[in-house]
Amino acid sequence: MAVFKIGDRVEAIDDIVKGVVIKIDENGITISDEDGFPIRYDQSELVKVENDITVSNYQVAQVKKEKEQPKRRKATLLRPKERSLPKMEVDLHINQLVRNPKGLSNYDMLNLQLETAKHQLEFAISKRLQKVVFIHGVGEGILREELNFLFEKYENIKYYDANYQKYGLGATEVYIFQNQ
Repeated sequence: MAVFKIGDRVEAIDDIVKGVVIKIDENGITISDEDGFPIRYDQSELVKVENDITVSNYQVAQVKKEKEQPKRRKATLLRPKERSLPKMEVDLHINQLVRNPKGLSNYDMLNLQLETAKHQLEFAISKRLQKVVFIHGVGEGILREELNFLFEKYENIKYYDANYQKYGLGATEVYIFQNQ
């Protein structure tokens, strides 16, 4: 901490005040500001000014902190509609997955749909996509329940019904948290 004496030119750390020390006592330091008004400060609130150049440790620390902060990359701005649109859609209707589903049992079809969903979800996570919509159709709800069971196994996602206007009741949207 600097030692002050009467006549020293000083500057306040937290205020834009410069002045000259006119009184020092146990209660603090009184300065006369540039307009001639007396102002009392604690010794820790002042910095000695020499040759009109003042650099406090606080200012040095601020400059260092500024230099250490990484430069942010400029993100491409998306319109609100584009931001809410899913980046990836996966249609799990069986006729979209195989050419001829006639030879498949219900069990085989369900397993194929779940494997497709799992692979597509893993792909979306690896490519850091934030939103995926799984179109499963309304039906009896078995595929939907199995998808919910699959999604529960992942800690970094949340899922909910997709946009009703676009998909109706037959789709689930998955949001993937990227910072984990």
